[in-house]
Amino acid sequence: MNWDDLRIIAAVRDEGTYASAGARLRIDETTVARRMARIQASLGVTLFNAVDGVRKPTAHCDAVVSHVNAIARHVAEISHVGKAVQGPIGKFRLASTTSIAEQILAPHAARLLSANPGLSLDFMTSPGNVNFSRWEADLAIRLRKPDKGDFTISKLVDIQLYLFEPAVLPAGMREPIVCRFPEELDHMPDARYLAATGLDSKARCKTGDYRIVRELIRSHAAVGILPDYLCGDLLRDRKLRITPLPERRDVWLLVQNHLKRDSAARLVIDWVRQCFGKAWPANQ
Repeated sequence: MNWDDLRIIAAVRDEGTYASAGARLRIDETTVARRMARIQASLGVTLFNAVDGVRKPTAHCDAVVSHVNAIARHVAEISHVGKAVQGPIGKFRLASTTSIAEQILAPHAARLLSANPGLSLDFMTSPGNVNFSRWEADLAIRLRKPDKGDFTISKLVDIQLYLFEPAVLPAGMREPIVCRFPEELDHMPDARYLAATGLDSKARCKTGDYRIVRELIRSHAAVGILPDYLCGDLLRDRKLRITPLPERRDVWLLVQNHLKRDSAARLVIDWVRQCFGKAWPANQ
């Protein structure tokens, strides 16, 4: 097996079909199918199952791809040989919500990167979660503990949540605008509290972005829930009624297993923990 074989496996895993993998690699679909048949015969395992026209990776495929990612990192490190780079070397993809990246991690990122010129960080803050099981990130910060997965999971902190309501509505308003998350986030403590209090049925603003909720609350015309790290001066605003929620939100760190013994990865993991420790010292 050579590097081209590994690239084909990764492309099929990412794209889901031989045709799309071929387009990405600029080879035809027939060649991809033939190469995959040879690779699987050589390994003696099935890497993909065909389900409704899509190639679904097996556990054997996930194991292979984990090694592919490790190899890619080592190749990147080799490129630094001979350069005047001291200390750990590595490029790490870190997935989180936008608000955590902005408020908790970014303020301390420059110091980490300045002290370690061989390190690179890719902040991944897309609205939807990256698929950690498909190796789309090296580390991820989640606001809910995953039910399962072949990765290392550890708790970072638990966050206090606050319900904000206007004490007096602006002139001309009969009732405040209630903000809620999209339905796919109904498992979150925020959503459960709104449902239990009946506010959920009155929601007229739906967003997965806490920053939007914060600005609506700041207008004194909306009801919404925020985590403590985004509250700031809102907690001192006398035009708002503030209720701490009884249930807190847990924050979890996910790390790909092959990085646990990687010295550069350990440095980034420790840095993430320090960032959260500075924001919530009482949790440490």
